[in-house]
Amino acid sequence: MTSPARLAVLISGSGTNLQALLEACADPAYGATVVAVGADRENIAGLDIAAAAGVPTFVHRVKDYAARADWDAAVTASVASFEPDLVISAGFLKILGEGFLSRFDGRYINTHNSLLPSFAGMHGPGDAFEAGVKLAGATLFFCDAGVDTGPIIAQVAVPVLDDDTVETLTERIKVAERRQLVDSVGVMVRDGWTVTGRKVTLGRKSA
Repeated sequence: MTSPARLAVLISGSGTNLQALLEACADPAYGATVVAVGADRENIAGLDIAAAAGVPTFVHRVKDYAARADWDAAVTASVASFEPDLVISAGFLKILGEGFLSRFDGRYINTHNSLLPSFAGMHGPGDAFEAGVKLAGATLFFCDAGVDTGPIIAQVAVPVLDDDTVETLTERIKVAERRQLVDSVGVMVRDGWTVTGRKVTLGRKSA
């Protein structure tokens, strides 16, 4: 029997994506288990969720390190100690450096609340709303050295309704984003993936 894939999850806040992953991992058929949760701040709800699930946690605050590279090295070492198959940024609000990206190249994924490459950055739903687009959404992608620029794994569209506000649109995107994250990670750990240039294919190709 194949061992479950090992997931390390990085968070900065409420942990709603983490909670969804933990619930999915409770089913052995999902094919994965969360082995560690890391954060860049203390006293956040996501850490409580991890503790309640019995998952080991660690916290590295940027301000506790003399240089950003030292913080990056500490996060890298902590994540590596759990030997993850995938590292998932689930609402993690810090950009990790070259040391981390090199160590987990092709295994570090992030979810963003817009249809990339449109509306990258911190305000995806608001920027999409102000632009008057008819379709917003969410993107799951492999992290690289840019900001929301890595190869795209999956995308889900969320219609912008006539009576939407930024707040209502943001909440609907969060629901779709969470479902996409759980579904895509499940496929990745069970069936594998390939990356050719910028094209990501989920599932092992037949011989």
